[in-house]
Amino acid sequence: MTTGELHRKTTQLCSRLIQARSYSGQEQQAAQVLQNAMRELGYDEVTVDAYGNVIGLLRGNRPGRRVLLDGHIDTVPVQEPERWSFDPFGGEITADRVCGRGASDMKGAVAAMTVAAAAYAENCGRDFPGEIYVAGVVYEELFEGIASRKISEFVQPDYVIIGESTHLNLKIGQRGRAELVAETIGKPAHSANPEKGVNAVKKMMKLLAALEAYVPREQEGLGKAIMELTDIISEPYPGSSVLPQRCIATFDRRLLVGDTPESVLEPLHHAIAFLSAEDPDFQAKAYVREKTMPCYTGSEISAQRFFPAWMFRREDDFVKASYEALCEVEGIQPTITAYSFCTNGSHYAGEMGIRTIGFGPSLEALAHTVDEYVLIEQLNRSAEGYLKLLDALLVRIV
Repeated sequence: MTTGELHRKTTQLCSRLIQARSYSGQEQQAAQVLQNAMRELGYDEVTVDAYGNVIGLLRGNRPGRRVLLDGHIDTVPVQEPERWSFDPFGGEITADRVCGRGASDMKGAVAAMTVAAAAYAENCGRDFPGEIYVAGVVYEELFEGIASRKISEFVQPDYVIIGESTHLNLKIGQRGRAELVAETIGKPAHSANPEKGVNAVKKMMKLLAALEAYVPREQEGLGKAIMELTDIISEPYPGSSVLPQRCIATFDRRLLVGDTPESVLEPLHHAIAFLSAEDPDFQAKAYVREKTMPCYTGSEISAQRFFPAWMFRREDDFVKASYEALCEVEGIQPTITAYSFCTNGSHYAGEMGIRTIGFGPSLEALAHTVDEYVLIEQLNRSAEGYLKLLDALLVRIV
């Protein structure tokens, strides 16, 4: 496959994937587009698992490592299409960009990975050791890393390349994410006689005040842990003339390496114990939220919403080999940093310890935005970068 063909096929596949609307749990159209593309590109096998993940395989002609390129095919919804200056699902190709929902997050990378892997196998006549897998993953926007559990079980990769946007830089880690929930329990009463009840919202206010003393720890390369209140609601709602009997607060907790469900809940449990000791009417509990959603295949995906952090070292052999390989691509001058958001690496690296890097086209800031796009120049360079990364991980590392 010539460089021109690599670029053209990547751009065209990106456009086709954008045209296939694929909100989380509704990825079937994009999954079909990806399957068709893999078959057209000569993949040896194309598999769809119970969740609906699409997994393509290209075999080398001798034993070796297994490298997995991971990119999700689901997108966040388009909330206000009238604000867009083009059709969010048109996949319009202009002189310098491909436009539409998912262009940056992350159908551009999925297209580049899919075509680049096929080009690598074709250009060397399958004369490489090992196996290349490309996965189009479902439900990443709601369950970072959970659908990937089935993929790693199936593939058992030695290395993983996450294609989330890096602006062509190299990522070697990320903060994780958890959804923490605190509930305060009250006693309903008519609001004309509040002394006969217990107001759950007022108890929540005491808990939130106590949590203000929490000081997040820091970790080199990842920055600060975060616990930010994102939602609060009382029951019954609306609560006209009645004291709320329950109040529920949700926290977005950004994780560092080593955080566990127990460790991140500890500040909440400590505050609850302290307030319960000084106030006999104070009742509360805290936990990590769990969620279950239907897949387009008919299966269900279910998980505790705790997605671990991960971090590798610049000195690791696969990191150095990846960096050196990317430096060989004209137009790529990578820096080594960590993602500021959560990715499927939470499973591969955070849960399983699989050696993982991140590399992809476009800017992180373009994800989930109105008039989302990916620059064609970035698409082209990323496809060339994947070619080099495959060679580095399959061949160059001793």
